[in-house]
Amino acid sequence: MTKKQAWTIGRAVITIGSIIILFLLAAYLFTLTYPFIIAALIAWMLSPLLKYLKIKLKFPSSLASFVSLLVGISLLGGIITGITFLLIYSFRQFAEQLPAWIEQGAEQLQKLFNETILPVWTEMSGFFDNLDATQQETMQQGITQLGNQLGNILGNVGQAIVDGLGNVFTAIPTFLLVIIFVLLAVYFIGKDAGTIKLGVQRRIPAFVQAKFVLFMQQMRVRVFGFLRAQVILMFITSIIVLIGLLILGTENPLTLAIIIGVAEILPYLGTGTILIPWAVYSFITGEIFMGIALSILYIVVVIVRQSIEPKVLSVSMNLNALSVLFSLFIGLQLFGIVGLFIGPALLVVITILNDIGVIADIEDFIYNGFKEE
Repeated sequence: MTKKQAWTIGRAVITIGSIIILFLLAAYLFTLTYPFIIAALIAWMLSPLLKYLKIKLKFPSSLASFVSLLVGISLLGGIITGITFLLIYSFRQFAEQLPAWIEQGAEQLQKLFNETILPVWTEMSGFFDNLDATQQETMQQGITQLGNQLGNILGNVGQAIVDGLGNVFTAIPTFLLVIIFVLLAVYFIGKDAGTIKLGVQRRIPAFVQAKFVLFMQQMRVRVFGFLRAQVILMFITSIIVLIGLLILGTENPLTLAIIIGVAEILPYLGTGTILIPWAVYSFITGEIFMGIALSILYIVVVIVRQSIEPKVLSVSMNLNALSVLFSLFIGLQLFGIVGLFIGPALLVVITILNDIGVIADIEDFIYNGFKEE
């Protein structure tokens, strides 16, 4: 091994180690400062409006920051209000149909018990009576153990639900406190944006600032591209569900399709949070055809989404489709369902760093070291 190769390996080890340490440090600092990081991102997204109010309309900094914050809250509130109205309408429709569904479900369960479970139980009882004392005792012990295990499982599930609800209610005050910190931080960041910018510029080298400006410009394009991709995926899901519900002849198909399409943004099941319980209920109430149709509809939605998601994300975010597919799989393997968001997010960061030349600079340092000016 030559001296140059040894220095190259040493610089590579130092670079990789530094990146890992910076990543761990950033993750730790995020847990301490995440309200202010969220506030900085919101202020950054509102910065065009803030600049317009300050420069074009000559608003004072305090008033411009307040108005931009108010506009941001209004937009977010409008979106939440629209979704809430849809949910309220759907729950109202659900509540109106619930008594009839309960009655049908009770009738079907009674029918299932009378025609299936009771004959089997009667037959099993006759079989049980024909066994000798030892065999009856062994079977009784097995039934007791099975009942105990089932009871333990149900008890654990119930305790987990109670603990989860307790954690949710406990976290509400903290969540409200975080919202207050975020809103205040957005206001003060917008109000003192000029002072903060000058302070940062005095303390950070010019070449780092130039890279950061390029990074944020590219990030803005990718963030809005990601949001556009999600809207496109929800729209496509709504169209597929609408077609399926029209074929099935359900009531209020358009409203249901919109609600199910919006549910696609939810983690874990997405549209399955509505379609799966609906299908299960249909099977219980004896509507076998509806249950099968809803199951098929859910499978179609999942297949279509998984097929088009890499392409939609790649077009909307200016990324390679194969890279998006790779990031989705790696994110899923490393972080579970949440990795479907983390994987593409890391791909975006790496792509931007490559586009603005940071990765090339790192490679140049590893192979050639620092260059003297």
